[in-house]
Amino acid sequence: MPFLVGLSLLLAVLLGDPLPELFALSQPIIIVIAFFYILFLGGPLEEEFGWRGYALDRLQMKFNALISSVILGIIWGLWHIPLFFMPGQDIYRNVPILGFIAGAVFLSILFTWIYNNTGGSILAVLLFHTTSNLAQFVFPAIATTWGGLISVILNVVVVVIIIFVYGAKRMIREK
Repeated sequence: MPFLVGLSLLLAVLLGDPLPELFALSQPIIIVIAFFYILFLGGPLEEEFGWRGYALDRLQMKFNALISSVILGIIWGLWHIPLFFMPGQDIYRNVPILGFIAGAVFLSILFTWIYNNTGGSILAVLLFHTTSNLAQFVFPAIATTWGGLISVILNVVVVVIIIFVYGAKRMIREK
């Protein structure tokens, strides 16, 4: 995710967006502190035991991995809607709500792929969720006009590759 988000920011700047301040890169200790802050207080620890540890397993009992991911991604996206109306959440100002929900769906597919390919590891999705959020802190692509859209497009490309290579049914490497 840091690569995809960093690439999104780079492409947004190449399209004419001003480069936001990248203060985290000037003091790497900030990145370490932000990682633990995000992990424990920024969503992953509070969310992943419910999303992937509980809901995903139950959804996959009824639906294939892709459909389960889409359902969970929509719910996950809707879960975040209050952030769009909270003071101090400026990071969401350039992101349309429907675009955010679509992005949550594509991320949910990536999360399912990781979860299923690690034998249902909550640790793996906790780390992926944390680094996904951290990437936006280090490379604030969604603070630009085009960065959020580019990020979604890059996520779609990765999702299409995963579905093509691993299949929609379980999204795991068949032995």
